[in-house]
Amino acid sequence: MVRIGGFLAGLAFVSALLVAFLMPRDAAVVTAAHEFHREPKEISYSFDNPVWGKYDRQQLQRGFQVYKEVCSACHSMKLVAFRDLEEIGFTKPEVKAIAKQWSTEVPTINDKTGEPTTRKALPSDYFPSPFANETAARAGNNNALPPDLSTIAKSREGGAHYIHSLVTGYADQAGYKNEEGEELLKKFPDAKTPPGLHFNPYFANLNIAMPPPLAAEGQVTYADGTKATIDQMGTDVAAFLMWAAEPKLENRHRTGIAVFLFLLIATMLAYGSYQTIWRDKKH
Repeated sequence: MVRIGGFLAGLAFVSALLVAFLMPRDAAVVTAAHEFHREPKEISYSFDNPVWGKYDRQQLQRGFQVYKEVCSACHSMKLVAFRDLEEIGFTKPEVKAIAKQWSTEVPTINDKTGEPTTRKALPSDYFPSPFANETAARAGNNNALPPDLSTIAKSREGGAHYIHSLVTGYADQAGYKNEEGEELLKKFPDAKTPPGLHFNPYFANLNIAMPPPLAAEGQVTYADGTKATIDQMGTDVAAFLMWAAEPKLENRHRTGIAVFLFLLIATMLAYGSYQTIWRDKKH
């Protein structure tokens, strides 16, 4: 009896898997995402070299400006403090001014009344979230939760290249083709982007809740006079987010070079010692 029950339970489980596998709508969506998804664009960054790579401070400052003026309205960076900006070339007075002028104030407690309140940010504060909590964040973004960007460049395959491709890669779904020239909506009519979402071939399932963040050239005015094209802004903000996710990259590279040189010298000394000690022992 137990064997029969086990057999029937197994049969039901296998049948459920088979039905789920053969569902045409789900299969079409997965296939569309697989066939029309694009890999990140290959662009050149100064920090890409695994040995000599280093950050371009001017680029990082431009990227911070893009984050501040475009991204910070929705995305937090709760692991980055204002004083960390000194590492990318800002002076202490500049950091103090940036913190004081930040659009979102820091939540705190009133010493006199004990009631929750807010205050201007200090260099020691971390970048404040633009929303009070997750509920408020979802309410302001069509129920989508904007991810924290502190480590986004390390938590997404492709890193800075993926971020650059994503923020600059929005496209018109109508007439969009794959490398073979096939049109997405002609091959997969059910794959049309739902209302409230936006088509982006660099996103995993092709449809993303975030509207195009870089909508037009000149969206920011760079302090160093660099022309703010969409590609330039995407390149710069991706570099800044890479620094935020791995601020010690240059130190790691320097340490690696020092260790390599130490091991090389130690190997040469060890070989020289071996030759000296065993020179008269060989037969």
